[in-house]
Amino acid sequence: MSGVNLAGGRNAKRGTILLALMVFGICSICEAQAKPDCSGLPDAARLKGIVKGVVSQGASKNGGMGNQEWAAVVNRDGIVCSIVFSGTTRSDQWPGSRVIAAEKANTANGLSGRNYALSTANVYAAAQPGQSLYSLTTSQPPNPNAVVGDPVSFGTINDPMVGKAIGGIIVFAGGLPLYSPDGKIVGGLGLSGDTSCTDHVIAWKVRHELHLDAVPMGPTPEHNDNMILDWQNNTSPSGFGHPSCKGGTQAEGIIKDLSKDFPTGPHGSAR
Repeated sequence: MSGVNLAGGRNAKRGTILLALMVFGICSICEAQAKPDCSGLPDAARLKGIVKGVVSQGASKNGGMGNQEWAAVVNRDGIVCSIVFSGTTRSDQWPGSRVIAAEKANTANGLSGRNYALSTANVYAAAQPGQSLYSLTTSQPPNPNAVVGDPVSFGTINDPMVGKAIGGIIVFAGGLPLYSPDGKIVGGLGLSGDTSCTDHVIAWKVRHELHLDAVPMGPTPEHNDNMILDWQNNTSPSGFGHPSCKGGTQAEGIIKDLSKDFPTGPHGSAR
C-alpha cells in the first residue's frame, strides 16, 4: 500500500513539474509577444500624438469625410509594435478599421524591400482579375489569434495585437513602408478609417512627421511610393494605378502634391 502511495506521490510531483514547465513556457511566449523588437519605430504615445495632429487638419487638408482614424505600425518581421486611434474613445472610429490598418502596415512592409518601396495603393492594379498579382489578397490570411481579446484594450499599449504577427494583405490605399533616414527599411505603417485615398494622405503625412520616409525608389515619376491615380476603364497604364475615391472631399489634388509638399528620400527626412 505504501508503495502505491509512493508511486502516486512521484507521479503527482512529476505532474506538478510538468505543469510548472508548461506555465513557464506559455508565460515566456506571452512575454516575447509583448516585447517585439521595435527599435527605430515610434512608441504608441508618439504615434498617437502625430496621428491626432494630422487627422485634426480635417477634410479640407486630407480629403475624405474628416473621420477619425486607426493607425498601426509593424516591424520588419511583421510584428505589431503599436496600434492607436485618433478619437477620444475607440468607438469614434470605424471598428473594422482597427484590423485593416494593421493589415495595411503588414502589406506595405511585406511587399517593399531595401531598394524599392510599394505602398498598398501601388499594388491595387496588379491584384485585379486578369492581372499579374491576382489572388494576392488570399496569399496570406490575417492571423485570427492576433485580433481577439478584451475590446477595452483595443488601441492601447495592451492591445492584443501588440507583439503578434497580424498577417493579411490589403490592396487599397493607406499602407506605407517605413524607411529610416539612412534608407534602411524598418517596418510598415497603416491608416484606416476614411476613404482609402484619405487614409493614404494621412499615412503619408504621419510617416513624414516620423522621419521614416527615406524611400529609396518607387514606381511614380518622382521615384517614390505615392498613389498613382491612373486607373481608368479597369486598366492602369503605369501598372501601379489606383482608382479615385468617392465620399466627402476629393483628395486627388492633395495626393498629386504630396511629393512636393512632403518630399520623401534622405533630403526629406534629414531635417
